[in-house]
Parts: sequence; C-alpha cells; structure tokens
Amino acid sequence: MTTNHPTPPPVPPPAAGRVAVVTGGSRGIGRAVSLKLARDGLAVVVNYARDAAAAEETVTAITAVGGRAIHVRADVADERAVAALFDRAEREFGGVDAVVNCAGRLALSPIADLDLAVLDAVHRTNVRGAFVVAQQAARRLRAGGTFVGFSTSVVGTRFPAYGAYAASKAAVESLTSILARELRGRDITVNSVSPGPTATDLFLEGKTPEQIDQLAKAPPLERLGTPEDIAQVVAFLTGPAGRWVNGQVVRANGGLV
Repeated sequence: MTTNHPTPPPVPPPAAGRVAVVTGGSRGIGRAVSLKLARDGLAVVVNYARDAAAAEETVTAITAVGGRAIHVRADVADERAVAALFDRAEREFGGVDAVVNCAGRLALSPIADLDLAVLDAVHRTNVRGAFVVAQQAARRLRAGGTFVGFSTSVVGTRFPAYGAYAASKAAVESLTSILARELRGRDITVNSVSPGPTATDLFLEGKTPEQIDQLAKAPPLERLGTPEDIAQVVAFLTGPAGRWVNGQVVRANGGLV
C-alpha cells in the first residue's frame, strides 16, 4: 500500500529572521560583508560615515535580489549616533543578531614622523569606535548572536610605517578576548578577523605598483586577498558553523607570517 505524505514546506534559510549591523558597510570589505550576509538571508543595516551614494548603492544591490537592507549614517566613535543606529535596526527589523565592525581608518608613517593629530584620528575611529560599537553590541545582541571586530595581520608582521594602525588594532584584539569572557552565559560569540593585504581602495591608496606587487607575493598563496575572501570568513563566524569559535582572532591572510 502506498501512503501519500503531504509535501513539506520549504526549509527556511538558517539566517531567516536574523539581523546584522555592519559598520563601514558601504565600501571595501564592509560592502562585501553586507552583500554576503544578505545573500545568506540576514536583514542588513549598512552603516556609513560619509559616502551616502555608496551606501545607497550597496542597499540597492541587496534589495534588487530580494534581500532586506537599509542604510544609516553614524560616526562609530560617537556613542549617541551609534545608539541611534542600533535603535533604528531594532525599529526596522525587530532586533540585532550580528554586529560586524568593519569601520576603520589607516594612516602610514614612521613613528618618528607621525603627526599626533593623525594618531588621534586613527585611534578615535579604530579604538574608541571599536569600543563604542562593541559596547552597544554587548547591550543589544540577542541570544545566539555574534560580534565580529576587525584587526590586521600587521599586528604580527610589524611592517614599518604601520605603527599607529597596528597599535590601534592590537587594542581590538585585546577587546575581543575580554568581551568574549564578559558575555559568558549569554550564548553570544565574540571574535575578530585579521586580514592580510587585501585589494581595497583603502589598501591600494598611496602605494606604487611595485609595492603592491611585493605585498601580493608575501603570502605563500602569492596574491592579494579580496574583500569576498574576508566576507566568507565573517559569514562563517556569524553563521551556525562558527558557533564553537569564540574569543579568537582569525588571521585571514593567505599564510602571511
């Protein structure tokens, strides 16, 4: 005897109903992260600081293929603006499940020559901004959520002229480890991604073709990373496969030592 079983409903994607806030989400690695998380089914709040057109373009790219996204302007170092960013995410989508802090600032100079006003600007975004975003994430993330910060492999490679930048990102690595411990018992993971040389406008700006070629050959894989390479790592950390990874700095750099 043949038994007819009703056709089961479609299985929703694992990210159905989940919401991500991506700071610096309109350009470079942040844009790739926004697009990847949207493809994985998350609603995405694309944060930007200045370039509204790039943010609008990122949102349009997401919504054009059926994703859900909005863009919200906020300086990550401004605690009131960041609180308002999270308020907007909660109003629009009901809560926050993933926070990815891609916003960053880079300045290259030998330590002896660096204008301290530039140092202050770098650390305002990369240290204070990382702290402000992490603070709101700690207050707002729902159970099962995740926070992903961004460091740099230069913390380990110690390339000359990266002193201010590497110092700011070393602070992010310490913050990652401590926040993971502080969120004990809440089922929230905290990790950071540490890219190596990655072909973004921020990385390529001010470098000669010879310098770019030299950096591309430094990893054993002998190429620059792409924003999409890094977005895949973020997607792993924010997705169900990454739930047992916590308090870690993942060096996504092609084997660069």
